[in-house]
Amino acid sequence: MNLAQFQKELAAYASEIGIDKIGFASAEPFFNLKHRLIRQQQLGYQSGFEEPDIEKRVRPHLLLEEAVTIISIAIAYPSKMKDAPQGTRGARRGIFSRSSWGKDYHAALRERLTLLEAFIAAHYPEARMRSMVDTGELSDRAVAERAGIGWSAKNTNIITPEFGSYVYLGEMITNIPFELSEPMEDQCGDCRLCIDTCPTGAIVEGGQLNAQRCISFLTQTKGFLPDEFRTVIGNRLYGCDTCQTVCPKNKRKANQIHAEFEPDPEIAKPLLEPLLKITNREFKEKFGYISGSWRGKKPIQRNAILALAHFKEVSAVPALIDLLQSDERPVIRGTAAWAIGKIGTAEGLHALKQAEENEKDSQVLEEIEKGLAFFAEELKG
Repeated sequence: MNLAQFQKELAAYASEIGIDKIGFASAEPFFNLKHRLIRQQQLGYQSGFEEPDIEKRVRPHLLLEEAVTIISIAIAYPSKMKDAPQGTRGARRGIFSRSSWGKDYHAALRERLTLLEAFIAAHYPEARMRSMVDTGELSDRAVAERAGIGWSAKNTNIITPEFGSYVYLGEMITNIPFELSEPMEDQCGDCRLCIDTCPTGAIVEGGQLNAQRCISFLTQTKGFLPDEFRTVIGNRLYGCDTCQTVCPKNKRKANQIHAEFEPDPEIAKPLLEPLLKITNREFKEKFGYISGSWRGKKPIQRNAILALAHFKEVSAVPALIDLLQSDERPVIRGTAAWAIGKIGTAEGLHALKQAEENEKDSQVLEEIEKGLAFFAEELKG
């Protein structure tokens, strides 16, 4: 079988195993990306979750010496939730971003890439391959753009004509000289909705993101959330979809294709108050299979506390007071103190004054003072 015929069969097989798009890119260095990454580093715009070695991010040959081609794959995920539960007073709910609905995409893409590797090896025993998903050294988006999967949008997502930006990306470096795909032209035009509606101004300009201000990143941090972001996080527990939901290219892209990514509404939009006291075991059993659980329960609990403050949910005050008085983690105690002040009940004021006398941690004491300041402002008002 000649290589051109095999490439067609490989693409057909990819479709059979649940890969929605496949493209083939050159393994030449990503020099343009290198300049952008250096600039991001200089500006302090990186999240810290990236591969720190820029050379590894832009030179595929450092990852596979014989690299010739990079196979890029995309799998669509749903943007709509069937039977989504609605939060109500006394039963408020949080929300996980769409990329965290259903099965963890890291596992789903790795499974498919492993099958692709086996298919290639069966026909080309001399093939060398190295696959990665999200946490690998290469930029999934830079590879996908070069491979013609979609274009790199102003919100830094890859947008595909078929599925919008609701796609998971993965890639495989190989020594097989496949025919290369044609990159796509940018189709964002003059639209800047994603820039103008970003809640924190994280999209500095088209194609440039300050990850330190991105809610998607902030929801994954484990420390105290900076004050300026606490009132804009809303009820987000993990991730943020604003720059995707406002994008005209995502209209009518429901993408309800793969059953494994369909959300369980009670997981994707869970009740907030039960999250406050969930044990590690319970959290792992309930949320462990979704990608939004990768940082553990602490960031999710902190964000749930902020969400309850966002709703000014009076019924949650006793549970928040319990956290303030008994939780071992300063971030949780302190965030609870801030939330109690934000909600503003007489019971909460009494608890904060009591905690002010008993608390030893300086950061928690600072949060207690912030909570008490909300009451002082209310009195002035």
